[in-house]
Order: sequence, then structure tokens, then C-alpha cells
Amino acid sequence: MTVEITWWGHATCTIEDSGVRLLTDPLFARRLAHLRRRRGAVPPPEAALADAVLVSHLHADHLHLPSLARVAPGTRLIVPAGAARSVPGLRRLGPHITEVRAGDTVQIGGLRVRAVPARHDGRRLPVGPLRSPALGYVVEGEARTYFAGDTGLFDDMAEAVGAVDVALLPVGGWGPHLGQGHLDAGRAAEALASLGALSAVPVHYGTYWPIGMDGVRPHEFHAPGEEFVRQAARLAPKAAVHRLGHGESVRIEATR
Repeated sequence: MTVEITWWGHATCTIEDSGVRLLTDPLFARRLAHLRRRRGAVPPPEAALADAVLVSHLHADHLHLPSLARVAPGTRLIVPAGAARSVPGLRRLGPHITEVRAGDTVQIGGLRVRAVPARHDGRRLPVGPLRSPALGYVVEGEARTYFAGDTGLFDDMAEAVGAVDVALLPVGGWGPHLGQGHLDAGRAAEALASLGALSAVPVHYGTYWPIGMDGVRPHEFHAPGEEFVRQAARLAPKAAVHRLGHGESVRIEATR
């Protein structure tokens, strides 16, 4: 039993399990507002091929309307509750939108997708009201894969997420400082240890950086992936960490 993970950069991944292809938080832009893509080519057209898209929260680097528009018409979009009200442009993408809250489950082919809580400000920034929760997702098929979206540590994370084989964990950000509700490499390793997953893929680092700030704390851009490998070896020594390059894939055997 296997799952294949492809990392396209930032929080954008393809999860292939049981013949179903899911895409997470698609961001296919060379530039987004004050950010530019500094590493990895813009993902190719095949990156937009999916049976369904999982959107973790409403921030523009996770719910990016031009990138969602690249997905084939009719592709199912799984988004946090209230997203269509907060981001009216979603409605123009078609009727195949399912809004969910933590605890809700959605069946997509042979996969069961369960929304789980995240500790993160899920509103549409900079001025949007707090109508929609930030979420993670557990994809249950041949393997159990946790896509954390953006989150900080929270006390009952392991209980809320449940047993998983693979954890896709954010380990950095897009600027020289991480605010509340984020994981850095050390906290992501703590999360991995708490979850007990035997495989992990670090995401949400080393892709976008503010324009004109290349020389400001550049280690925060380059180092989180390697630092997560080091911290995970200390805190979760039984877990295999797959540090992928942009566009690279890994096939992971489930532990069941």
C-alpha cells in the first residue's frame, strides 16, 4: 500500500492514493503581491490535474483564485466553511464547491477526506472578517496522509488529527519572521513526534520571498528543510523525512 507525494513548492502538493489525485493549496504564480518565486520553476500544466482540490484557509497564498482557475472545470473544490461568502470570486469557478468544518468528511472516489482543526488565522487578509476556520485535512486511502495547511502547535493536535502514516508539515514561511499560528522547523519536528507518523515531507518554505529582501535573514528562506531533517532526527528518530526539491515526488509505503 503506497501513497505518492509531489511537492510543487510552498504548500502546493499532489497526493496520489487509490487512483485518486488530490491537489493542496495550489499556487502557480511567479509573483503574488509583494512576493516572488525565488526557487523552483512555476509548476507545469500537469500540476493542475486533480480529481479534487483541498484548500486549507483563505490567505491569498493558499486560496489563490488565478491558480484555482487553472484546474479543469468541474474539479471539486473542498474549502473552509464560509469561503464562498468571504471570497466571492470562488463562485465564478463553478458549482463544484464543498464547504467543510473540522470534523466533516468528504468521499472522493476511494478516498475519505476528513477536515481537522488548525491553529491559524483563517480570514481573508488584510481586512476580511473572521468567518472561516483554518483547516488541515487527513486523506484516508491506502495510506493516511495529513496535510497540515498552516498551523501552530496546539495541545490536542494528535487527538484531533488521529493516527497517520505521512505528515506534510509546514516548516517555514515566506518572510524573515514567522507570526503566531505557524510551525518553524523545530515546532514541526515536535508536531511530528506528537503525531507519531513514520514519514514526513516538509513544505511551506524555500519558494517565495518578499521582493527586495533577498539579503534579509536569508537562512530563514534556505535552511528550514535541512533544519527540520535535523530536528526530526532528534525528536522523532523513527520517522523518515523526505526533503523534496520542487517538482520532485516520493512513493511512501503505508505502515498498515
